[in-house]
Amino acid sequence: MAGNGTNGQQYVGTRTIRPDGADKVTGRARFGADYNLAGQLIGKVLRSPHPHARIVSIDTSKAEALPGVKAVITRDDFADMPSEFIPAGEMMMNYKDVTRNVMAREKALYEGHAVAAVAATSAVIAKKALKLIDVTYDVLPHVIDVVEAMQPGAPILHDDLFTVGVEPKPDRPSNVAKRVEISQGDIDAGFKRADVIVEREFKTAPVHQGYIEPHAVLATVSEDGSAEVWVSTQGHYIVRAHCARLLGMDIGKIRVNAAEIGGGFGGKTVVYLEPLALALSRKAKRPVKMVMSREEVFKASGPTSGAVVKVKMGATKDGKFVAGWAELKYQAGAFQGSPVQPGVMCAYAPYEIEHVKVVGYDVVSNRPKVAAYRAPGAPISEYAVESVVDEIAKKLGIDPIQLRMMNAAHEGTKAAYGPKFGPLGLEETLNSIKKTEHWNTPLRKWQGRGVASGFWFNIGGETCVSLTVNEDGTVSLMAGTPDIGGLRASLAAVAADELGIPYDKVRPIIGDTGSLGFNFLTGGSRSAFSGSMAIVEAAKQIKSELCARAAKLWEMKPDEIEYAGGHVKPKVASEKVTPMSLVDFAKVAGKTGGPIGGVGRINAQGAGPSLGTHLVDLEVDPETGRVTILRYTVAQDAGKALHPAYVEGQFQGGAVQGIGWALNEEYIYGADGKLQNAGFLDYRMPVASDVPKIDAIVVEVANPRHPYGVRGVGETPIVPPLGAIANAMENATGIRFTELPMSPPKVLKALKEKYGAGGAGR
Repeated sequence: MAGNGTNGQQYVGTRTIRPDGADKVTGRARFGADYNLAGQLIGKVLRSPHPHARIVSIDTSKAEALPGVKAVITRDDFADMPSEFIPAGEMMMNYKDVTRNVMAREKALYEGHAVAAVAATSAVIAKKALKLIDVTYDVLPHVIDVVEAMQPGAPILHDDLFTVGVEPKPDRPSNVAKRVEISQGDIDAGFKRADVIVEREFKTAPVHQGYIEPHAVLATVSEDGSAEVWVSTQGHYIVRAHCARLLGMDIGKIRVNAAEIGGGFGGKTVVYLEPLALALSRKAKRPVKMVMSREEVFKASGPTSGAVVKVKMGATKDGKFVAGWAELKYQAGAFQGSPVQPGVMCAYAPYEIEHVKVVGYDVVSNRPKVAAYRAPGAPISEYAVESVVDEIAKKLGIDPIQLRMMNAAHEGTKAAYGPKFGPLGLEETLNSIKKTEHWNTPLRKWQGRGVASGFWFNIGGETCVSLTVNEDGTVSLMAGTPDIGGLRASLAAVAADELGIPYDKVRPIIGDTGSLGFNFLTGGSRSAFSGSMAIVEAAKQIKSELCARAAKLWEMKPDEIEYAGGHVKPKVASEKVTPMSLVDFAKVAGKTGGPIGGVGRINAQGAGPSLGTHLVDLEVDPETGRVTILRYTVAQDAGKALHPAYVEGQFQGGAVQGIGWALNEEYIYGADGKLQNAGFLDYRMPVASDVPKIDAIVVEVANPRHPYGVRGVGETPIVPPLGAIANAMENATGIRFTELPMSPPKVLKALKEKYGAGGAGR
């Protein structure tokens, strides 16, 4: 039964000690840049100084002649790829674009685009070699803004890019790669039923995932063509697949090890340095290590999209939502593949609305190719919708939580993007927020309170784990999805409960690509959901095997024996037979049939959606425009929290990232198309002093398609903050801010326009 597991729960749902904790706090844990090999070379990348330029020629002869330089690679070292779309987390990518993003081919399409790379005996020599590479550019007009990129006269990035999803089929290239649409009901009829209609346009800026550890890789290719890679990644099987494809290598000859990861949040689900390091190593016949600088991370790796979103919603006078329309224009960066599809899917998903139409556009421009960032696409579209929901509440004089409660999606609701929902926890999160002391605390002048809800659909996917019983009765647990948020502790708890053994007898590790079958990447909040399902399958094999062996030892029929409470025993107690524990069997494994273990190989299905509601209090300084977050509460449906502390951490981390997105973070480009704030000094992420302690309420509405009731929890927490903070800003200032971030200069300008200097008129 969902929520009960298969062998009782002693550790699932408790705050067990994290298996990786000691190594991380003592510095023993090894991250991507901590790996070294004897004789390794240092790799560096030459990047385009122009946002858009045709590469006329590349002369590497002087660099190759520099003493200490062992290899130089350019576009000529990478075969062209066919146009073929493949999944990358919750998004899609085109192999043709992947190879062109890894190394510019005909054109450099953004400042920072890789043009060449070198491997040398030292970083100093490698940097000197880069200066000796002579690249002739034909500089072209560029376009940065998403709306400008869609105009008929905009500079075209790709001559072979024709808009998909429109009729008639275009006969000329465009920067609009795709048009997507979802709808249900009759949107015009829905608006005719509405007593109140609110329509607004919103704008968000691209923001980076902000991981502290930059991209890093160590690669070595031997003379027989076999290769090994150590890398900071959310999906080492995906790294293997991409590198094999881009370099024409046998996938079975590449072994990829996932290092500890110093943050990813979706930004480490793609390849940047990995194919370059392998190509350099293959050419130099020595190991090559490459680490991005912080400037390179900002200029050459993917942020999430900036967007322009129009929303129009209609409601009856008693508060029933009857129509929801939206138009989403998402920046994809230099290559197609923005998260506009999930943005379209999630926009109205928290609510039951009969008539819905959402249209989205995937638009290329001269920026780095975007990558996933927690619930990619959803925070943008739901920020706009939640802002309008709040306006409707004010127009109708209805409590904003009550309005959301009246329209909340529930079991049986049909989403506009297709499925009919099973059990959902949105109403429970709204109730939890309304019952808090936070919701009922009075505020002062220039303080505001905002609430917003959010949705993410979650995914499952291919997952493989193994459980091996060691000679002393401990159990080795090997998973194939990198641990970016508590996976090892969660899976260890499930294994301990399934086998009825102490938690500290389970030894979890992340296996390399040669140790397990294929695993999809860690993204979409799938790793704990699917990994725990696979653990259950592996544990079943062990228990079945132990029962079969006991039957032979005791000369009984297999169906007369059971595994319960960590012991194999007869179903009917017998004085002639003594129950045997896992430790007992480990001692005699060799005499009863050999090593004991189980493998879970699944393509996990049934990932239940996760919904949450955020409540925030803030204060605006009318003299400076600075916004201070005073208090924050998150309530979210986890289905079942395998490890409550980690779940709360996910809630809190998403909220903090959303605070940064809403108030300060943005990519700032000059008229020359160059990024002006490529560093943490000028790209303003929240630090500890910027945020209060965040209260986390774990709601548990079991997912019936998981043995423990689990739902993924890592995506949804970043969806509501943007809307909640914008709503709080409106309550604090009387101004509806429709452009993010709401940074001090923008806030101060708006205050002066409305109230005069110092806000005296408020």
